[in-house]
Amino acid sequence: MANPENKQLNVKPSAENLAAAAKAAGKKGPPPVHLWNPPFCGDLDMEIRRDGTWFYLGTPIGRHALVKLFSSIIRRDGDDYFLVTPVEKVGIRVVDAPFFAVDAEVTGNGADQTITFTTNVEDRVTAGPDHPIRVVRDPETGEPSPYVLIRRNLEALIDRKTFYRLIDIGGHEDRDGTRWFGLWSGGTFFPVIPSAELA
Repeated sequence: MANPENKQLNVKPSAENLAAAAKAAGKKGPPPVHLWNPPFCGDLDMEIRRDGTWFYLGTPIGRHALVKLFSSIIRRDGDDYFLVTPVEKVGIRVVDAPFFAVDAEVTGNGADQTITFTTNVEDRVTAGPDHPIRVVRDPETGEPSPYVLIRRNLEALIDRKTFYRLIDIGGHEDRDGTRWFGLWSGGTFFPVIPSAELA
């Protein structure tokens, strides 16, 4: 992620500048980070842990408003994550996914069901063709890691309590000759696990 020709940023001023630029850019709605092409300025000592906690200089960021502000300017290019403003692009570390889905509201039943997720930074999306759910299973333990697409190529890891609550309303459907257990939302069936593998 780092450019070897760039030195480590003077992180404190840069973090402050990023926050100010994000605030200014977001005054008229979500910042259009996908349209900006500023120069890469190096890596910032900032990390998003698997549980959605943001760390800066090894310390959790305690101000939710600041986390929400930074989350509005995240962009993913390939496998790397950046905070982007019109004039600056800095790399950050993301352990798993940049967002964490902490709740879900369910309406309807079966194929008419909708699942609306809320993230740790208060994004709300309804799963469907534009916001698919996917589940990755650990090849050794079989433990599922469920995700929902929040915006563009940025996903949220769905927290355990929410996922297991959703599993209670799952159902079985045939897809390409295989019977799957999964979830309906927004007119789309999202496979979770082959039915034959359920205990």
